[in-house]
Amino acid sequence: MTLRPNPIRLALAALLLAALGGVAWRAATGWAPSRSDYPSQGVVVPAGAHPSWHVLGATGVDFAYIEATLGGRVLPGWAEQSARAAKNGIRHGAIIGYSPCSPASGQAAAFVTSVARAPGLLPPAIRLDWPAGCTARPDRALILSELATLLAQVEGHSGKPALLLVTPAFEQAYAISAAIDRTVWVEGDWLAPDYAARPFVMWTANHARRLRGSDRPLPWVVVQP
Repeated sequence: MTLRPNPIRLALAALLLAALGGVAWRAATGWAPSRSDYPSQGVVVPAGAHPSWHVLGATGVDFAYIEATLGGRVLPGWAEQSARAAKNGIRHGAIIGYSPCSPASGQAAAFVTSVARAPGLLPPAIRLDWPAGCTARPDRALILSELATLLAQVEGHSGKPALLLVTPAFEQAYAISAAIDRTVWVEGDWLAPDYAARPFVMWTANHARRLRGSDRPLPWVVVQP
């Protein structure tokens, strides 16, 4: 005798799994580390995002980093979003997306010409990774030389030491945090990463946090007290 699946039970099971999946997804996209462990918390605003800054401020965003350049290319929206963040009293800074496929001097020039020197800005952050389409894998000596050039020009313009936002893959390839004495910013969802050679100061803890005031997920960042 062949037992046939009960279609009603199958439908109920499917609904239950979907509901559980929805609950898990809402929990994941709403998660942030405890404020008791990390009192200062903020967001990364990708190029092209247009958040409602007054709403973000009301939902607990203490600071923001806004993507400004990538591989020597000025990204759209930096000036507008910087002005809106300032108008709403949210401390913010610029992210420079480094690319091994472009000369450091050109990448520094893009930052200097698009991000005005302003005492109120947070220190610039240099995100170290391979952008889409960049297949270059220079040796470590060349990367460190290029980063020295980039840091000298970026810091000379901003008047502040830059942060190094080192992705796990880039750190594994070049051990940047062991070679360059700068504040380290790491990435890793849910669990605090330990891939850097020195203790991190900033951590992107949830790349897909949903917030009121934004129509897209925003990476959520915390600061070591």
